[in-house]
Amino acid sequence: MEMKKVITGAAALSGLVALGQTANADEVVVKAGDTVSELALKYNTTIDAIQQANKLQDVNLIFVGQRLEVGSNVLADASQAAQQQAQPAQAAPQAQTQVQEAQPQQQTQQVQTTAPQTPSNDAEASAKAWIANVESGGSYTAQNGRYYGKYQLTNSYLGGDYSPENQERVADNYVANRYGSWQAAKSFWLANGWY
Repeated sequence: MEMKKVITGAAALSGLVALGQTANADEVVVKAGDTVSELALKYNTTIDAIQQANKLQDVNLIFVGQRLEVGSNVLADASQAAQQQAQPAQAAPQAQTQVQEAQPQQQTQQVQTTAPQTPSNDAEASAKAWIANVESGGSYTAQNGRYYGKYQLTNSYLGGDYSPENQERVADNYVANRYGSWQAAKSFWLANGWY
């Protein structure tokens, strides 16, 4: 990325920095270890936007040396494509979204019975539900070696109590102590593939 060496004024500096983040980040060459989710996080876009812009059949299958569009145009193009697809069959995607979001809201209400749903609580609930989905598909009985339950915590964290209530309580405490919020835990997961 090439930037001018002489910058006159703070406005010019902020303009170049803003351009530097998007103008030269339109395309990347996949390196060993890259994933679409990491690229989406790094370039402030979404997995779906990268998938649509690059016509990827499987977002889990990219190759070293492959060129992927990831810049700001990707997000705009994906948004426009999604709007065009949604217009003819607008009712079906909305119904599907409502079904997918209904489960996390019901689970959140069980855990946060005293807190009203505010935008920050909705964002937290969404991040928590996302982690549960990628870790276990939302199953309280999912097992993977020494990891157990909806949030795939180690058996030692759960202390032998595998009840849904204990899993929710322990997961909330774990995330609060380690990351401060479910949104921060999700960001860490996207960057590292675990939380």
